[in-house]
Formats: sequence, C-alpha cells, structure tokens
Amino acid sequence: MRLAITGYGVASPFGVGRASWEAALAKGEAARALAFRGRSEVLEGELGEHARTAEVWGFDPNEHLGDKGHRAFDRLTKLLIAAAKPALADSGLKRDGAFVEGGPDASSIGICSATAYGSLDAITELNRVAELEDPRYINPQRFPNTVINAAAGYVSIWEDLRAPNVTVVDGNCSALDAVLAAATHLAHRRAKAFLVGGGEIVSEPLYLALRRLGVLADGRTDGRTDGGVEMGEGACYFAMERVEDAKARGARVLAEVIGYGTAFEPPRSEALLVHASADAVARAVRDALAEAKVDPREVDVVASSAGGLGDVDGAEAAGLRAVLGDVPQVPVKRLTGETFGVSGAFALAHVLAWFGGAPVAPSPSNGVNPPAKVGTAVITSVGFYGNASAIVVRAA
Repeated sequence: MRLAITGYGVASPFGVGRASWEAALAKGEAARALAFRGRSEVLEGELGEHARTAEVWGFDPNEHLGDKGHRAFDRLTKLLIAAAKPALADSGLKRDGAFVEGGPDASSIGICSATAYGSLDAITELNRVAELEDPRYINPQRFPNTVINAAAGYVSIWEDLRAPNVTVVDGNCSALDAVLAAATHLAHRRAKAFLVGGGEIVSEPLYLALRRLGVLADGRTDGRTDGGVEMGEGACYFAMERVEDAKARGARVLAEVIGYGTAFEPPRSEALLVHASADAVARAVRDALAEAKVDPREVDVVASSAGGLGDVDGAEAAGLRAVLGDVPQVPVKRLTGETFGVSGAFALAHVLAWFGGAPVAPSPSNGVNPPAKVGTAVITSVGFYGNASAIVVRAA
C-alpha cells in the first residue's frame, strides 16, 4: 500500500475547512476548550444541559451547501457534504466547484466513507412519527436517511462522483478500514482518486444508550476514574490517490499512507458482549509496519484510539507497548471527542496537522514526551468486539 494524500476537508467542533482545523490544533491542549465549549446544541432539555459533547458548533448548512436542495437531508449528510467540498478543492481535483481540466473527471473519482451509527437519529425520528402519530405522516423524502449508506450516496450525487461508492460500517475501525477499501479499488484501477473518511453525529438515542450503559462522561459523572466516553461529532474526508497519479498531475502531496494492518481476537467467553484484545492491537500494528517496511524505532508517535473506557484503553496500550515500546501514545479523542466510526479519520487529520508543525497534543497517555518534529506516525483504532486496525503514515 502506498497512497498519496493530496488534500482534506473537515467539519469539526473548530469549524468547517482545513484552515479552521489547523488553527485550532496550533493551540495544542487549549483546543479542548474550543471543542467542549458549552451546552449541547443537538441534545435537548436535561440531556443538553448535562452533556459533555464536542459538536460542530453553530453549523449552518446554507453557508456551505447553499439554500436549496438539502431540506430533506439529515445532519450527517450535510456534514459529509460540507467536508467533501473543501477536500476536493484542497486536493486540486476541483476548482470553483468544477473538475479541473486535465485531471481526474467525474467517472474516475469515488468515495469510501465510514460511519458506525450515522443513521440512528433518522431511524429514531421516523419510528417516533410512526408510533406516536401515524405511519401516514412519515415523510418519504426523509426515509432514505435511515439507510446507512445513503449519506455517502448523497455526497456522490452532490459532487458528481461516479466511481465506486463504498460505505464501511464495522464500528470504531470503520475509517481505517475504508482506507483499505480505497487502496483495493485504486490497485484495480477502478478509479484515479477517492475521498476517504466519513462522519458521525451526536444523537439522542446514542447518547442515552451510552448513559444507560454507565460509560458516559457528562456533568453527573466527573468522579469516574477512567473519565468515561465524551461524545464528539463531525465529518472528515481525505483525497487519496496512487502516488504516481498524484505526481503525474502535479498535485501537492501532504503525506503518504504506507502500511495497513487489521486483526481480530474473539473473547474468552461468549458471554462477553464488549471486549478489546491487546494481541489484536499488536498484530494489526506489526502487520502495518511490515507492509510499510518501517522499523518500530522509526515511529515518532502513535495517534491512539483511547477514548475513556478503561479496559479497552488498557488493552490498546498493552498492545502498542508490546510492539513499539516507549513511543508516545497520544489520545487525540481528548481534543475532539469519541467519534466512533470516523475516529480514525480524525486521528489522521491530527497527524497531518503535526506534520505541518502543530504541537503534538494532548499529552501522551504513557507519559513519554513526543519529538519536536513528527515524520512517521502510527494510527490505531480499537473496536469493542475484539477487532483492531492500524495504518502507518509518513510525511511527504
């Protein structure tokens, strides 16, 4: 695997676009205050009052999509389009909304998108209408939002992307596994470029589920020793191409994805619903390093998947330590929240900012000081069901 990243777009708690993302991360640990800035704008009533969430604050879809054609879209779809547009522009694939002459056209640009719970709020909305009112009142224009790959489909329609359209849904590992999906299609010449990333949103049903499971960090659970999950949301897309294709069109290369690994370990007992495996993390990282032909001693930093669940975070830390020793493990979700299926994409956006000179933040969870300059990074995602994925990224 060797993929060139030629641009990216982000819709995050810091705003929409690469510039707002990099400006926030330049503040280091202080970016957390921007992400978790106040009462929830998505959750209502008592939930919103106590929630500790990192949301895309003040998001106005009209500002980024125009004022027509998106009334029936759900929040996820609007965020995905808002991230996709600047990614295509930043990569030089589009200029002023049109494909650049001489570059890949509509038929040769695809999308590999990731999410874990993206359509849950739309399903809940229609279910409430059916139960509390009458199925006759369900809006047929909003029904497609209940299908989990509909959001990426709308991105393709909105931006006229006609190469393969893939949505990967396998929990926390989705975004990193979407990188593999894009690499596979590119290797078989099914496209010249892909938007790779995805999105996740803060929603009432997911928030309530986490609270009832007792794993949520909010205004009533500050005493948790492991912090608990702090929900985040947003969308992030990267333009990825074969290195030779990017160079042939004279594109600026920000970084290269040079290795990928994934692994799974079943639980010790079938009674375990949620579990994480240090062995799976170690195998995924070893495989990614082997494909990248990178020695563990060459890795400067790990953008880890730690998100506030003690057992899961502990398994990841043990697996990373077994392969990488004392390489700094940076829990990037502390700055942007737990974004589940798209967390690996947000971790990649953190790494690109570090490559560009932003300070490595937050502080590494294993207490090892990061280097002043980052050139090679490992990104990990750890699922709740024994799966783990990893990629190796190198600065251009």
